[in-house]
Amino acid sequence: MTGWYSPFLFYLARCTENELRRQVEMYKAQVEMLRCRVPKQRIFLTPEEKERLLKLGAELGPNAHKSIVLVHPRTYQRWVLEKKLGKKPKKMGRPRTLQSIRETIVCLARETGWGYNRILSELKKLRIKCVSQSTIKNILKEEGIKPSPKRGPGTWDEFLKVHVDTLWQVDFFSKMIWTPTGLRQAFVLAFIHIGTRRVICSPCSFKPDGKWMVGQAHAFVEQAREADLRIDHLVRDRDGMYIADFDQVFKDISCKVKPTAPRAPNQNAFIERWVKSARYECLNFFIVFGKKHLNHLVASYVSFYNEFRPHQGLENRPLSGKWPDEDVPLTEGEQIICHESLGGILRHYERVAA
Repeated sequence: MTGWYSPFLFYLARCTENELRRQVEMYKAQVEMLRCRVPKQRIFLTPEEKERLLKLGAELGPNAHKSIVLVHPRTYQRWVLEKKLGKKPKKMGRPRTLQSIRETIVCLARETGWGYNRILSELKKLRIKCVSQSTIKNILKEEGIKPSPKRGPGTWDEFLKVHVDTLWQVDFFSKMIWTPTGLRQAFVLAFIHIGTRRVICSPCSFKPDGKWMVGQAHAFVEQAREADLRIDHLVRDRDGMYIADFDQVFKDISCKVKPTAPRAPNQNAFIERWVKSARYECLNFFIVFGKKHLNHLVASYVSFYNEFRPHQGLENRPLSGKWPDEDVPLTEGEQIICHESLGGILRHYERVAA
């Protein structure tokens, strides 16, 4: 009985072992096929995955490296040796770029619009040589910034920022005034310097013809020079009163006259907003009698605007810059007095020690 039964069991065991071997060979062949189709020639495993392979290989014994397909067998043997010696695996790949350098690259790109080649040159000038073109390009892409430089004329906002110290805007405003012959419309020509917000106004006129326009252009140029303010660009709308002789006055001093685009009043927004302030803060409170009265009102408001009125666009500071930036608490005995003009329509306050 024993002699007959034992060979039968041995035959069944051999059949199961052969079947398992064929299954393992089939799985191994499929893994090798997938491995050949992986785009990267080198596969990086996480520490958890390495530990799992080492644990499974320990159960297979010394020939476990023969079953390795994802990595080279010598790589697996090195992992086994490092685990026995207690060595920590080295981090793969080049070290990550420092956060401070990344922030510098992003800052340069957003402030200047440069491309990655220009940024690389600037970094070398700053003695930062540990980054390459591809690194800069990848950092910009991660931050959602196009790595190529900005080209073309740019936006209107960029134009204003570049020319803010030499850019002026001009516009008309009018006021109905009483004269011996009845109500008449008087026109005033106003200029504003974008960088300092300083305003220069002309005397009013009932008939702003070509001769008057040229005369006011010359007068404005002289006043701007006395205030030491450059005139390189002048923005105006497309009103027919801006004749060619008016533009020629500015072209003679190398100033570029830039008409606004059709139906684009926002391109002349600074002077438009000043006209609104002049109306709501001063002119709308008065019934004007004669040209001298209107000239006095406009001159008083311009003086108040240029010297004492705080401006939100300049962090609530007046154009004169007489007030300090630091916070100075009110001391005992110190008084706040009010200065009035135009019958109390225009007011500003000042601290005076007792």
